[in-house]
Amino acid sequence: HVQVVESGGGLVQAGGSLRLSCAASGSISRLNAMSWYRQAPGKQRNMVATVSRDGSTWYADSVKDRFTISRDNAKNTVYLQMNSLKPEDTALYYCKATNYDGDSYWGQGTQVTVSS
Repeated sequence: HVQVVESGGGLVQAGGSLRLSCAASGSISRLNAMSWYRQAPGKQRNMVATVSRDGSTWYADSVKDRFTISRDNAKNTVYLQMNSLKPEDTALYYCKATNYDGDSYWGQGTQVTVSS
């Protein structure tokens, strides 16, 4: 089993920045992709960005050129640097760790609120 814990959320003004962190522990030797999702009230949860073990990344169009995902395999931690934040970025942000067998593990989420 894998435990996933997010941190770094908070309240920020529009145009500001935040960095989220996600630490994985437990049975991590077969971890592959680590991803960030977000879910706003009344909306579905959507992927924001993902990074594979080899460093390949993908971003949702809505965050390209503003968010950067990075990964420290030695620390089993993934980061999401969020710049130029907008009120529409307000959501509960979740981290998901996926292993090579396709099993996924979710964190509890961290709230990001962007005021206008």
